[in-house]
Amino acid sequence: MADGGKVVINLATGLEDPERVLVAFLVGGAAAEKGKQVAMFLTKEAVRLALPDVTVGVACDGCPPLERLFEQFASNGGELLVCPICFNSKKLDESALVSNARLAGATPLWDWIGDEPATVFSY
Repeated sequence: MADGGKVVINLATGLEDPERVLVAFLVGGAAAEKGKQVAMFLTKEAVRLALPDVTVGVACDGCPPLERLFEQFASNGGELLVCPICFNSKKLDESALVSNARLAGATPLWDWIGDEPATVFSY
């Protein structure tokens, strides 16, 4: 169980800016490894990252593979909260979401945060 609070990563870009995706998963993965509860709120094009076989490739020379960071994030308990408006506007299939993802808009995000303080990063 988490011992150090909650972390929200707001990610609004997908693979059109792979370095932002890289940094978001590096920060989120490190927080999860440190015992934080981590939710990555995916909006705009980032909603596609919640589908299988999308978060792949290398963002830059010498960078770790995105699929490895994605797996580490998930295996350490990181959750993907996917904006339903963004997701549905792209006519994507909810049944195809990866196992640590769910459609969750602003109200479910606030429910997840609850009354505890949360550290927020935005990419």
